[in-house]
Amino acid sequence: MRLVVIAGPPSAGKTAVVRQTIRALQDRYRIAYLKIDVVRAFEDEELAAEFGIPARKVYSGDLCPDHAGVMVMRDAIAWAGEEGADLLLVESAGLCLRCSPYTTQGLGVAVLSAISGTNTPLKMAAMLALADIAVVTRIDLVSQAEKEVFRERIREVNPRLDIVETNALQGTGMRYLLRAIEDCPAITDPDAIVLRGAPPLGVCTICIGKTEIGWQHHFGVIRRLEGADYLYRGD
Repeated sequence: MRLVVIAGPPSAGKTAVVRQTIRALQDRYRIAYLKIDVVRAFEDEELAAEFGIPARKVYSGDLCPDHAGVMVMRDAIAWAGEEGADLLLVESAGLCLRCSPYTTQGLGVAVLSAISGTNTPLKMAAMLALADIAVVTRIDLVSQAEKEVFRERIREVNPRLDIVETNALQGTGMRYLLRAIEDCPAITDPDAIVLRGAPPLGVCTICIGKTEIGWQHHFGVIRRLEGADYLYRGD
């Protein structure tokens, strides 16, 4: 079974990319789909109804959705295997730009919207830096100059990244992504799958329920308006 993890900011067009992928590959692969979201999600129901594929969702709730994805990934692979799938598509809510949901033995796809601003790739951190492919959606809504600047910003973050530009609603340019999925090696040892990069270290006191505002009321990982460079560089 092949594993593809699709991440990106909210409303970047991740589900549109998933839908085009399923439409193009459903005749050759038995596809399973997992949606990871925070509070509510309907994509699993819509895709199951449209394509007749096994689909599930999990809510992260109080947990970062990328962290929730790591927690449930083993279960998801086992579930997809029980469904007879040979391609598992995992779509993350992608709300935490300091983390990366991609694993070994899988293909990491970062989806970005061309209309989100030319500096968006520079804000993506590990989610873009550790991906295999960047899919840039809504390219029909920006100028050629803006597309070129967007590409250069992506290459600033990850010079080796393959870039696919698409209007995902119509599926233009998707053949490059489809080829990468078909060329992706299948999982060989589920027990050996690990994250590609180390997640950020530290849990702040807000994460454990303190409600006071101001760094003076907190300890451990804190931030002040004026102070040192706190940027997490990691991988």
